[in-house]
Amino acid sequence: MSSGRGYARPAIGVTVTGSEGASGAVTRGHAGTGQPRRAAATVFKGRAFDTCQAPSADTMRRWLTSQYRAVGVYFGGRARACKHQTYLTHGWMRTVKRLGWKVLPLYVGSQATCVFSHSKRPVRIGSRPWQQGRTEARDAVRKAKTYGIRAGSPLYLDMEAYNYRNKSCAKSTLLFVRGWNREVRARGYLPGFYSSAATGVRHMDTARRAGVRDLPSVMWFARWRVKPQLAGEPALGRGAWSARRIHQYAGNVRERHGGRTLLIDRNQMHAPVARIG
Repeated sequence: MSSGRGYARPAIGVTVTGSEGASGAVTRGHAGTGQPRRAAATVFKGRAFDTCQAPSADTMRRWLTSQYRAVGVYFGGRARACKHQTYLTHGWMRTVKRLGWKVLPLYVGSQATCVFSHSKRPVRIGSRPWQQGRTEARDAVRKAKTYGIRAGSPLYLDMEAYNYRNKSCAKSTLLFVRGWNREVRARGYLPGFYSSAATGVRHMDTARRAGVRDLPSVMWFARWRVKPQLAGEPALGRGAWSARRIHQYAGNVRERHGGRTLLIDRNQMHAPVARIG
C-alpha cells in the first residue's frame, strides 16, 4: 500500500442488510425494482493490520496475543506486489476464521495513468477504463470465490496515490473505479476503495459531492503519522461513508507477537469484513 504521506499517498460484529451508497446509508432493495438481493454484510469495529504476504496459520494463531483481530490479505490483481502467496488458500481462510480473525480482501488492479509510484506505472489503466474496470471486477469476484469469500463480502480495490488534479487522469481513473464498483455490486459483493487520503480518497469524496453514481461502498484511507481516527478525516465529508471507514494510520512497521515478527501497516476500522464459507 501507499506511504500515507500527505502530499502524495497517504471484536464487535454487527450485521446490516441491503446495498450501500457513498453516503454510508443502507438502501434496502424491494421486489420489482430489478435490484439483486444483497447478502448481509458483517461489520467489524477494532484494530486491523495488513501485510504483503499473508502470514502462516501458525503465525496468525500466535498473533492472537496482539491488539489486532482483523487482517488485510492481497488475494488478486495484476498490480499486486506479492503475487505468489505461500499460505493463502481457502483452507487458510477457514482456519483464521476459526481462530477468530476477520479478513479484509484486497485487490490491486490497474493503476491510474498518473500514479506516483514508479513500480506501478507498467500496470496503468488503458484506453477503455470503464470496460477494463468491469473486466477486472469479474476477475476479483472469481478469485474471491476460490478463497471461499462469499457474496455480501467487501472487495477492496487498492488504487495507489495519483495526481487526481490531472483532469484526463482523474476522468479515466474515476471511470475505471465506477465500472469496477458497478460490476462488483451486480455480483453481490460490496466494492471498497483504498487510497491515500490526500489523493484518491479526496477524489472520491469530490465525486460524491458532485452527485456521481457508482462510488465505493467502503472507504479505506491512508494518512500516516497521526492518531487513528475514523470520524475526523479532513478529506471526507462529515457523515460520508459513516460506519464504513478504515484508517491506515501507520505503515511499514515491524511488530512482534507470540515470537513472530511481521512488517505491517496498522489500521483502525469500522467496516465490513469477508464472509467466509
